[in-house]
Parts: sequence; structure tokens; C-alpha cells
Amino acid sequence: MGESCRRSTITAALHQSGLYGRVARRKPLLSARHMKKHLKDSKMVRNKILWSDEAKIELFGLNSKRYVWRKPGTAHHLSNTVPTVKHGGGSIMLWGVFSAAGTGRLVAIKGKRNAAKHRDILDENLLQSAQDLRLGQRFTFQQDNDPKHTAKITKEWLHNNSVTVLEWPSQSPDLNPIEHLWRDLKMAVHQRLPSNLTELERICKEEWQRIPKSRSEKLVASFPKRLMAVLDQKGASTKY
Repeated sequence: MGESCRRSTITAALHQSGLYGRVARRKPLLSARHMKKHLKDSKMVRNKILWSDEAKIELFGLNSKRYVWRKPGTAHHLSNTVPTVKHGGGSIMLWGVFSAAGTGRLVAIKGKRNAAKHRDILDENLLQSAQDLRLGQRFTFQQDNDPKHTAKITKEWLHNNSVTVLEWPSQSPDLNPIEHLWRDLKMAVHQRLPSNLTELERICKEEWQRIPKSRSEKLVASFPKRLMAVLDQKGASTKY
């Protein structure tokens, strides 16, 4: 029952992206121009999706290894080490959005993470991000099924602001292309070695805005393949 339900949800996501599974029909060979025109609608739908997620960024040991060239016996020299403090030095939680047009807002989540906080984040950042990215009013918003995201006050806000939400299968991180942007961000921030949480937040926002639009476009274009890969793997992990 669970697998059947999950496949149905993924199929619904495909449909919302303008893609439908059908028996292949025999048709005259199409020219490249005709094929591009035929694919235009589904591409336009994908490009109107505003993807979101939350990520934890650590101050030290930023989820990435740092390699150095050193001589034997110099492993503990200051120039060959990465500074750490007890308990890792702290971390920040971020909420961010992006689309094929580029990265939207990136927000540090302060205080308790609950539905009211999430509603406030949406209220202050979602529509503005869509406007900044020139998605128009008829964009589709993606978020996972975290209880904060499906809470009554969150749904009411989305409804009151006429936001269409992409139906999303549970426990499907492989599907969300923003996961790759988080990895890019962590690697970029790691190279700059922030010394405190205030600096960490500032650097995260700077590096988020520096992510090339071409990177966002490529990740969004991979979404149909991600969906099909999950279906082919029957819910198991994919190469994405």
C-alpha cells in the first residue's frame, strides 16, 4: 500500500510538471524544431517551480573535508590544521529557495522551529523571492512534508496567498534538486573559514547569491529524470 501510494504521488508530481506516461504512438519523424516546440510546455512548467528546503550549516567541520599538502611529521603544524572548538562551534539552520532563474532568498532560522515560524518565513520571503526571480503570480511552490509545512496555519497562509503547492512524495530527498545547491554552498563556505556564527551567516548569504544561474537551470532541467529514476528504483536511492 505504501509503495503504491508513493508511486501515485510521484506520478502526480510528473503531471504537475507537464509530463505524462503514455504508450508510445507511431508518428512521422519530427524535426528538431517541432520537437523543441513540443517540449516547450513541460519546460515552462518546470521553470515556474520555486524549490525550497532547510539545511544545517556548521561553523567548524563544515560537512566537508579539507585537504592540505604537507611534509611527513607536520600534520599538527598550524598551517596544516583546521580550527575546531568543543562541540563543533555551533551551527545555523537555513531556509532557502531557488528556481531555474537562480537563487531566491536565504534565511537563517532563529529560535524555535515550528509551524508559526515557518509561516512567518513564507510571509516575509516566499512571494518576494518569486517576484525577484520574475516567476509571475502563477508559480508552483515545492516543499517537503515536514509537519511544519503541512500544519493548518501553513496551509491557510498558502491558500490565502493563492500559492499552488507541488504534490510531494514523503521521504524523497533524491527528488529535490536543491540538495545539490546545499552541497555547493557548504563547500564554498568551507573555503572561506568563518570564525563565528555571525560571519557564517553572512558568508552563507554571499555565497548563495554567487551560485550561477546556469547551475540552477541545469538542476531544474534534471527534475524529470530524477522522477523517473525514483520510479525505476521503486523508491530506493538513486544516483541523484
